[in-house]
Amino acid sequence: MKIFLATLVNRFINFGCRLFGKNGTQLPGYWVLKIFGDDIVNYVKYPKYVIAVTGSSGKGTTCNLIKHILVDAGYSVALNEYGSNGLIGATTLIFNNLKLNGEFKKDVLLLECDERHLQFIFPKKKPTHLIITNLTRDQPVRNGTPEIIFKEINKAIDDSIHLIINADDPLVSRLKLTHKGKITTYGIDKTKHSFKKPTLNNVDFAYCPKCHEKLEYSYYHYGHLGDYKCPRCNFYRGVPDCLATNINLDKQHITIDGNEIYINKNALYTAYATTAAYTLAKVLNIREDKILYALNTDKIASKRGKTYYIANRPIMMLETKNENNLSYYQSCEYIREQKGPKTVILGFENVSRRYKENDLSWLYDVNFELLNDVSIDKIFCIGRFRYDVKTRLEYAGIDKNTLVLVDDLNNLLNLVEEKSTGDIYTMVCFDMTAIIKKMIEEQEK
Repeated sequence: MKIFLATLVNRFINFGCRLFGKNGTQLPGYWVLKIFGDDIVNYVKYPKYVIAVTGSSGKGTTCNLIKHILVDAGYSVALNEYGSNGLIGATTLIFNNLKLNGEFKKDVLLLECDERHLQFIFPKKKPTHLIITNLTRDQPVRNGTPEIIFKEINKAIDDSIHLIINADDPLVSRLKLTHKGKITTYGIDKTKHSFKKPTLNNVDFAYCPKCHEKLEYSYYHYGHLGDYKCPRCNFYRGVPDCLATNINLDKQHITIDGNEIYINKNALYTAYATTAAYTLAKVLNIREDKILYALNTDKIASKRGKTYYIANRPIMMLETKNENNLSYYQSCEYIREQKGPKTVILGFENVSRRYKENDLSWLYDVNFELLNDVSIDKIFCIGRFRYDVKTRLEYAGIDKNTLVLVDDLNNLLNLVEEKSTGDIYTMVCFDMTAIIKKMIEEQEK
């Protein structure tokens, strides 16, 4: 009866949200939890596969790829595609897909989960599979250190869960020391972009979790992700169960199990997400030809990369996560690698959607020096913190004549068209991406 009533409440509030033109990704779940308590999710009759994806970055891209593969393989999938990845958003998704008797409508529940909320989304009934993409410095005001987040994730894990973890991250690989259930690892082989020593201040985990000796690396991909080993004990990366090789970002393909696989963006994070999705599909015993068809034949829309046009100039929207220096690093590196003259749009209206604190110290963790490049014609600083962004870019040695302050966001597109040249790249967070996208669509009408 409790599930029946909770499902009715969810449907009623969902109807109201649609009536007022809202997505309704939060409000229904909020009231379900408010009325029936946080343990209501324990009474749900979950499907055979409940897959959770968590980590500091790459969750959304990985989830979209997984859903694409599963749907092509004939599964029906429920996914929180709009990024509502906390307890309230997950509750909304779950009850959106329930019959009145509490049975799940879809074959698979696929959840992008906030690292801190994982233990609350699955308090008793655990996911069948948990993918952990990476653990790096992220939202320090809320999360503190990556080690704190590791402990929070670990609270949600028991030995019934099949873990699928990024072997290139030594902090994530720490789970191999304690987890007695199934573990499948994935990783990426050395690429031409790998480096011998860290060149940036973004290594968040440097010591062996077993004996505390400093780890030695054969190479780094970025941050503390790479091929590592402890010189004192037997903690090391090893060869992942699923290894992506022949990484060719220019041609946008990688090789797994001898198969050439398309990646939908020439960036390393996409290679990681594709490898994670492939690994899960293999664990679920999906036929290899179906996996390859899904990844190679169909073109998959990228959550972070969407191309529009301003005055016939392509604008690539790189959704870049605030308070995450590696997310910014990857966007900066991607822009720097592109050929021809370039224009960059950079800034944000709010540091976070979760809290009101506006700590900006993380801007100085980002290697904006990568944007000090002759190919970049102009950088437009937008949003409420545009002066802070401009100051940080000046500290990075970027010429003041390259920087343009945009005091009126409504005038952004005109300024870009009049004052800059080359392809356009936005390096902004999710909220600002939606604003810019809407502006472009309105201009095209």
